[in-house]
Amino acid sequence: MNNSSIIPETYEQWRHCIIVECGLELTPKYISERISALQDDRDYYTQQFVKLYGRQYLQQVLAWFMQAQKNV
Repeated sequence: MNNSSIIPETYEQWRHCIIVECGLELTPKYISERISALQDDRDYYTQQFVKLYGRQYLQQVLAWFMQAQKNV
């Protein structure tokens, strides 16, 4: 992450944010649940994510979850 942004810009930064900063485990179950939610436009939290960060960043985060799924 650059000094002016706390939003992850790379897979490595995103992974660090999830595991270290948030204290979450990227388990197969968690990853699968997040992929499903992020692909559901009716999901309240997904709607809020899009309002805050935009659809393009949603697609980036979804891609990172899919990459993590391949690595577990």
